[in-house]
Amino acid sequence: MIRVLLVDDQPLIRTGLRVLIADAPDLEVVGEAGDGAEAVELVARLRPDVAVMDIRMPGTDGIEATRRITTDPDLPTHVLVLTTFDDDDYVYGALRAGASGFLVKDLALETILDGIRVVAAGDALLAPGITRRLIGEFAARPQGAADRPRRPVAEAVTEREREVLTLVGRGLSNAEIAGELTISVATAKAHVARLFTKLDARDRVHLVIQAYEFGLVVP
Repeated sequence: MIRVLLVDDQPLIRTGLRVLIADAPDLEVVGEAGDGAEAVELVARLRPDVAVMDIRMPGTDGIEATRRITTDPDLPTHVLVLTTFDDDDYVYGALRAGASGFLVKDLALETILDGIRVVAAGDALLAPGITRRLIGEFAARPQGAADRPRRPVAEAVTEREREVLTLVGRGLSNAEIAGELTISVATAKAHVARLFTKLDARDRVHLVIQAYEFGLVVP
């Protein structure tokens, strides 16, 4: 059973998500919070698997709450940001704060449930096409990675791992990477796993961000 905390300042949104999750046999809502400060408190007390986090909330916003949750090594909670893409300029900041990914509120309800499951499993929830669209968009904005000085790729990263990181940054799945490089899916997965360790990346979303920051992918 995946334990979920709902964080949104709009009670109607929380109610809708709670009703949706109640119909899923593998998910349960263990708590609700109306702002970031309350979310941090409840995560520490309830230790849910996933916090579904809004960004724009009064007081402590979702970005700061995400940072506090994900920087605590004793907490098992992954953060899934649920926001409105067209209006929200803070999603890139939320990902850098430690969120495992994000969805937009106008997606199909089943997609939101699947996103919770993927994040709970320790992976990034973003499908390859969404990764290309959203990370590329935020990296291209003035506050994004595109305007920051490029960092050198870590010396410990091999040439093959650099190729894999570039393809991850383009939004390719492990199967697509395997096809592109003519290697097995298991080998592609192993390369990605080593990149997690070498680059201290929390999940695939953060590998994508680092690919942009290293200059391997240009929006």
